[in-house]
Amino acid sequence: MSGTVDQDSLWVRFLTWFGSSRTGAWTIITLGTKLDRWLIRATNGKYNATLAWPCLLLTTKGAKTGRARTVSLVYYQDGEDIIFIASKGGNLHHPAWYLNLKANPEVDVFLDGKSATYTAHEASGDERKRLWAKAVELYKGYETYKDRAGEREIPVVILKPS
Repeated sequence: MSGTVDQDSLWVRFLTWFGSSRTGAWTIITLGTKLDRWLIRATNGKYNATLAWPCLLLTTKGAKTGRARTVSLVYYQDGEDIIFIASKGGNLHHPAWYLNLKANPEVDVFLDGKSATYTAHEASGDERKRLWAKAVELYKGYETYKDRAGEREIPVVILKPS
């Protein structure tokens, strides 16, 4: 897993509690992403709004508009692959970035001060279970999101270097 997160630190416990709430998830998705689009680029990925979990910038092509759309996301690495959870804070609907990459799977990633092209696909079966378990190790709030999402299965997205 990329980056070690001290799950017992007061800051991580607070952020997990706050981020797992509806208000916290909205704040992180709405305000954190806006701040991170600047902060991650300005610090070459050294800092992000959470100050706890590794984040990067994902740029997708809009499914309807074709315009570039950039969002910050918590991620981890599985070998050379980058893994995301399309949770949208447990919302009943998929995040827009996920719908964009389903329509246009070639994406740009800004990570550690460098941009690279990746191709996205969704994990399934045993691979999904394994990657989901690793994601929950990184951020325990994903379990809350899973419950909140109702019938929607939260996608686990794999980015492979192009």
